[in-house]
Amino acid sequence: MEAKTILHYPRLDTVLMVEDAIKDAKNYPSRMQLWKHLPKQVQYQTFQIILDYLEKSNKIIYTKDNKIVWIATNPKLEKAIKRGKEY
Repeated sequence: MEAKTILHYPRLDTVLMVEDAIKDAKNYPSRMQLWKHLPKQVQYQTFQIILDYLEKSNKIIYTKDNKIVWIATNPKLEKAIKRGKEY
């Protein structure tokens, strides 16, 4: 397998901007929707690195239709878990 060459690592403020955009989204966005609606331009490769980091650190997950869901402190998710049944 060929190793990827990373041209640009994200800065902390960029990671936080992406996190906030995911948390503040009214609907769960796809990768492309999120990337196009960020407050400032980010190279797509850098954006991918941020999403990989957020997924590996258990802050986001992807739905079956590849929408991004924030799970790190998600009030909707916490309510759903509380309403769920225990088996």
